[in-house]
This record gives sequence, C-alpha cells and structure tokens, in this order.
Amino acid sequence: MSPGTTLRLILGDQLNPRHSWFAQRRDDVLYAFIEMRQETDYVLHHAQKIIAIFAAMRDLARQLRATGHRVRYLTIDDPDNRQTLPDNLDALIRRDNVRAFEYQEPDEWRLDAQLAEHARRQSIPCRMVDSEHFYTRRDEVARLFSQRRQWLLEHFYRHMRVQHRVLVDGAGRPVGGQWNFDQDNRKPWPGVPSEPADCRASHDHSALWQAIVAAGVNSFGEANAARLAWPLDRGEALQQLDAFIENALPHFGDFQDAMSHRSWRMFHSLLSFALNTKMLDPREVVARAAAAWRAGSVSLATAEGFIRQIIGWREYIRGFYWAHMPRYVEQNFFGHTRALPGWFWNGQTRMRCLAHAIGQSLGQAYAHHIQRLMVIGNFALLAGLDPAEVHRWYLGVHVDAFEWVELPNTLGMSQFADGGMLATKPYVSSAAYIDRMSDYCRGCHYDRKLRTGERACPYNSLYWDFFARNAGKLSTNRRLGMVYRQLAKMDEATRRSLQAQADELRNSLDRL
Repeated sequence: MSPGTTLRLILGDQLNPRHSWFAQRRDDVLYAFIEMRQETDYVLHHAQKIIAIFAAMRDLARQLRATGHRVRYLTIDDPDNRQTLPDNLDALIRRDNVRAFEYQEPDEWRLDAQLAEHARRQSIPCRMVDSEHFYTRRDEVARLFSQRRQWLLEHFYRHMRVQHRVLVDGAGRPVGGQWNFDQDNRKPWPGVPSEPADCRASHDHSALWQAIVAAGVNSFGEANAARLAWPLDRGEALQQLDAFIENALPHFGDFQDAMSHRSWRMFHSLLSFALNTKMLDPREVVARAAAAWRAGSVSLATAEGFIRQIIGWREYIRGFYWAHMPRYVEQNFFGHTRALPGWFWNGQTRMRCLAHAIGQSLGQAYAHHIQRLMVIGNFALLAGLDPAEVHRWYLGVHVDAFEWVELPNTLGMSQFADGGMLATKPYVSSAAYIDRMSDYCRGCHYDRKLRTGERACPYNSLYWDFFARNAGKLSTNRRLGMVYRQLAKMDEATRRSLQAQADELRNSLDRL
C-alpha cells in the first residue's frame, strides 16, 4: 500500500470510460464502485434497471482493472458492504489509507447533498469534479434565463444551436430557414415501413439477479435476467447508435409520436439508458444525426426533431431541475391525492392504451415519450393521482429514469403539478388524440366515441370534468381558450352527466 491514496468515487450513472480521470494510470489512485441498498431502495425499482446498472458498473470496473487502474468494488452481497454511501466511504477511507477524496458532480440533488455533507465531515481534502458529459453546467440554464420573466425552451434551444454550431449556417441562421420542424413529425404509424430488427446484444445475468434477490432487494417488472438487452458498455452503446442512425432514424421523425400495440420500440433509439449512464456522449449522438442529414440519408425535419430532444430538451430539463430543487418535488398545483390504481403494477386494465403502455413498461422497462406523456401521464392527471406517487412510479419503472430528467418531466410536463413553471398548459387529451396517434382504440373494451355509460372511454368524461373542476386555475390560460369555449357551449345536463361519470370513474379506478 502506498503512503497515501486518493479515493475516487464512481456512481452508477457515471460510467464514462473516456473521463479524464482515466487518461493516466496512477498507483496512488483507487476507484470505488459501490452497489448498495441505499440506491436500490429509495424508490421501488424495475428489476431490469437494477440489473443493468449493476452489470454496467461491473463491466466498467473490469475495464479499468484490465488497463492497470486500482479498483475497489463492493457488491450488493459483500459482507463488508454497509449499504449506505457515507458509511461505505468512511470504511474505505479508513481501510485504504486515503489521503484525499474526489467525486464527480452528481446529477441527483439527493446524492449531491449527501456527498457535500460527507465531505464537510472529513479531515482529508475533498473535491468535486465535472462529470464531463453535458453541454451545460448545472447552473447555466438558470443564468441564461435570469433576466427573463418566463423560461422558454425555444429560446434556450436556439441559443444552444448557435453556440455549438449545430444545424446552422456561417451566420448562425438555421439551415432550411426555420428552427423547428415539429409539425412535420406527427404521423400515425400504419405498420409500414417495418420496425427495424432489435440489434441490441443480449446478456445472461441470471447469477447477478439471484444475488440481488438474495440480498433482499425488492423490485417489480420482468427481470428478463437471462436475456438482458440493455447496453452494458460503451462499445455496445456505440453499436446501438450505429444501428439507430442507419436503420431507424430515417423514419424516426415521421413516427416519433406514433403508438401501436404491434410494437414497443418502433423507430426510437433506445439510447437514453446509455446516455443517462454516460456511456455515450450527447455530442457524438448529435454529430451522428447531423452527419446523417448532410449525407442525405435522413430529412432535415427528422434530424432536427431528434437533435432537439438532446441538445434542447435534455439540457434544458437538467438546468430546470437544479434551479428548482429541493422543493420542486413538493409541487401539487391541483391538490391531487389519489393513490395509483393496482394495475399500474401489473398492467391489467381494460383500457387497451394503458394496458399496452404500462405492460411494456413492466416488461421492457421502457416506454417512449408519448406513451409516458399522453397515455400514462394523461390518465394520471385526469384521474387526480397524487403527483408524488406518479413521480416515484416513473422513477422506478423506466430504465433510463434518473431524477434530474424524470422529476421535471413528470411533475412539470406530465402532471402540471408546478402550475406552469415548466409547461405552458396541461398536456391532457380525450380519446380523440390517442385514437389519432395509435391503433389502441380498435379492439378496446371502451368506445372512444362515447362520453358516458359503462362502455364510454374513461378519458372522455375525465377530460371535460378536469377542465370544469379546474376552471378557476386554468380558464385564463390563453392556450386553453378553445377548450373553455367548447365547455361553455355544453348544456347543464351534459355537464352534470360528465361530472357524474367522472366521479364514478375516479371512485372505481381499480376496476377500469
């Protein structure tokens, strides 16, 4: 053992093998990876999420050891594992003659606060370094909007395009003459072109899953441990990126908002897990999409729509999160308190859209953005489910869900629980939108055209009752003027019947 060691912590979402930490092999540096109950248990997580993160952590640890780096790895079932981060760090500092402690900037407020407090207690030097992943610093978005009354994604997105020279000409103007082609990217999928083959590698992590279960970790969803398909290292993530650019991106733009019971992947990249664990750099993903457009293999609308999600929304959401934590999680604009119905945990509902979107979340640990927003989230808001419970479910069920990205998307965008800090209006709809963008309504127990009665689609009465109940909070919103004009045209008997239907549905959610 050297006279003194620098201990460097690597969290489960900091799996970037190209971080500058690893450029030089040093005998006086020890890298720590820790699997612990603290991280498996703070919400109930999908089994695949736990397996994938642990497996990817183990893989990076193996890579580092293979290139000569010193690594201390605590598995979930290690008898020396104290199962909390501060206790494990204290034990490692004592055991390994640690003279300094370093950690990468956490992306979750909870861990940031915990590590900052741990550092304050230490008698050794402690230092936080950049994770070297995002385009922006944590406080950069807040600084950009410091002199503006309202935070607008479009303003930030254009700023990022110009600053980073993405899809702009020499004068900083958008190629194609406009910044946003969103209206071109809203087509339902008729079944053609065919969904590309799933080219992801499959892994047998049955032994790891058995160890997780034996350690007492609770989870939900299908483990699929013998055929785990999420990328577990940078090489696999790059292969997945290659396959997406070649096979799926050409059709992604047209069908990015589409939904079908025949497919759970469609033309989505499934890269969010690799990005959010930092196996992939967002810059290389953006560069590949822009290069595909320049090569003529994808349309400008497609490339722009995909790039906007990464350089625009992803960075914007992160900045929003850090500007409004820790109190943001307490937001509940509508005062909703209903518990999640039981079928959120098994997918067994007669509503075909929810059965598919929740069913694939449980089966695959994934749903795409429209399923999350306009099927699951839409229903949750209309039904008055507790936004904190909805947040915890989303955080646990999806493999790519980490609080910095999931919490604002859920509380702000999906549930409007912040009263409009993030979104300019609640994203809710009746059955009409779901029918337009999917094939879910065909073959459903409920009739998309009916507002009342036993076979009426629950979205319909819940939609109109939501706006009626919340007129005091929403009727002055300029983006909702048409809704309230339609509501005003309804006769009193119709409004009462819709209210009665909605009340009955909310009181019997488990039976839908």
